[in-house]
Amino acid sequence: MHDFYPHNVERVSVLLVAFQSVLILVSLLVLIAFLLYADRKVWAAVQLRRGPNVVGPFGLLQSFADLLKFALKEPVIPSGANKFVFLLAPLVMSISALSAWAVIPFSEGWVISDLNVGILYIFAMSSLGVYGVILGGWASNSKYAFLGALRSAAQMVSYEVSIGLVIISVLLCVGSLNLTEIIQAQRTGLAVWLGLPWLSFLNWFWLPLFPLFIIFFISALSETNRPPFDLPEAESELVAGFMVEYSSTPYLLFMLGEYVAIVMMCALTTILFLGGWLPLLDIAPLNWVPGIVWFILKLWLVFFMFAIVKAFVPRYRYDQLMRLGWKVFLPLSLLMLFIVAGVRQYMLLPA
Repeated sequence: MHDFYPHNVERVSVLLVAFQSVLILVSLLVLIAFLLYADRKVWAAVQLRRGPNVVGPFGLLQSFADLLKFALKEPVIPSGANKFVFLLAPLVMSISALSAWAVIPFSEGWVISDLNVGILYIFAMSSLGVYGVILGGWASNSKYAFLGALRSAAQMVSYEVSIGLVIISVLLCVGSLNLTEIIQAQRTGLAVWLGLPWLSFLNWFWLPLFPLFIIFFISALSETNRPPFDLPEAESELVAGFMVEYSSTPYLLFMLGEYVAIVMMCALTTILFLGGWLPLLDIAPLNWVPGIVWFILKLWLVFFMFAIVKAFVPRYRYDQLMRLGWKVFLPLSLLMLFIVAGVRQYMLLPA
């Protein structure tokens, strides 16, 4: 009996992780369906249009109708394409984007794998998405798709440098790569020093690291090809960029990977700068609200900011995009890194 017990425990733990993974994936896909709807509605409201309003009440089922349309269409593969790599590329992009959610803490204890190097895992998985873009552009056997893939690769690599330096600055303040500990570190800060601990939103890192918060937000827009940095998919220039030869389900997987990455950046912004699941004010009844509710509300707020930027900021030229990344954000993020390190070193010095 004792010999079988460890195996039973291991089997149960594997089943539990599998159940948690399926639950998060299904919840994430449903959330993305409604975020797509919200994105289109915000854009329509800014342009004084109605947006999706036909499929379902208030158009709420429009994303599900689009899913059926993509799934039922026949995929067309160009005759000159490398078919295996052509179909592998969208899978690489979507699977790498979905895999990153394994370490996201939605509330205290609500995480599939609470890795000590969680932030490195996210950075590694999100970086793999660029391989899907390059493979898709190359396998299409089209110069327009390949040019779009090169643009996207250069853009994603350029802004990952700034994002990495911003994350290092946050890690210096926390002293840990664990995402849960990053959130817990935001329980104390300016509000506690002022003797007003219930003003918990003043403890979050958005305030002391405000320039880094802005750099991270703009770099996240570029990293996920969101307007005004959607140059790899600039319809007026490259038709649909690296996805120009894709249709049906492979195209859907590319778009899914892109939106999963967008929501991941919103979640990272929430964790690194907005206190994760911590309440806005540490007073009743706000601190009675479950942490998952606060986390999702903050995620929606950051996504709304993404949608608003899409609606009113004109697209950058490619040289402007590269200049912003290498000549503005890189020096600024390096300067802030040195300042944060200096302040931390000064604070840790013995009196």
